[in-house]
Amino acid sequence: MKGSRSRTKSRSVLPGFGLSLGFTILYLSIIVLIPLASVFIKTLGLSWEQFWHTVTNARVIASYKVSFLTAFFAALINLVFGLLVAWVLVRYRFPGKKLIDSLLDLPFALPTAVAGIALTTIYAPNGWIGSMLSPLGIKVAYTPIGITIALIFIGLPFVVRTVQPVLQDLEKDTEEAAVMLGAHRMRTFRRIILPELLPPLLTGFALAFARGVGEYGSVVFISGNMPMKTEIAPLLIMTKLEQNDYAGATAIALVMLVASFLLLLLINYLQWRSNRRVEAV
Repeated sequence: MKGSRSRTKSRSVLPGFGLSLGFTILYLSIIVLIPLASVFIKTLGLSWEQFWHTVTNARVIASYKVSFLTAFFAALINLVFGLLVAWVLVRYRFPGKKLIDSLLDLPFALPTAVAGIALTTIYAPNGWIGSMLSPLGIKVAYTPIGITIALIFIGLPFVVRTVQPVLQDLEKDTEEAAVMLGAHRMRTFRRIILPELLPPLLTGFALAFARGVGEYGSVVFISGNMPMKTEIAPLLIMTKLEQNDYAGATAIALVMLVASFLLLLLINYLQWRSNRRVEAV
């Protein structure tokens, strides 16, 4: 009897767990699962031949390449510079630190269309930076480079904000002890600090990449929307919707959804592996 009572008490540590779990599943179903399921259901209106013809069209394939490659390279750049920015904000004190820390959240609050127009104005051939790059033969606006810059702008806060709390929790005593024992600073960073930062870095990379793949507002202006060159997949989906081709739009969206899910699954697996390695050490 005592054992059954103790088991009952242990189950009721969190009052209302069953009810809260039910609300959680219902909320996630309404917000996430049902909309995603509708993409699959709408695509079923196409035969396999129609679906394959839609998603393997040369223009669609080119838009996939632009969206995924620019998002990947932007997230990769943010992985490096996001770590650098987070390191400076956590480890150093300097005038204007709080202001810079606040400005990092600006891409979260700024309307994406405003960001796109601002970046296009700056990097256009007659813009402030574009006019200086044009004599060097470097064109930024209306090229994949411009798209990548826009995605770097919106993705940087994801990396910085995931790395910052981990850096703040890292104890400096371990680093100082390693340096006192003769370890080079770079070796200390590689052997002691980097393993702890790898999981949040992967998380920030995944968030920046996922945001970049589906970004529309900040990219549509600076890309130039040239088919086969700078046209992104979200814009092609919007074009299909304007043509009342809902099945074609959902087919393109389905491929993006599956590809993004598989890539994020791989990143989560790598993050899990790095967490286990850190815990083992």
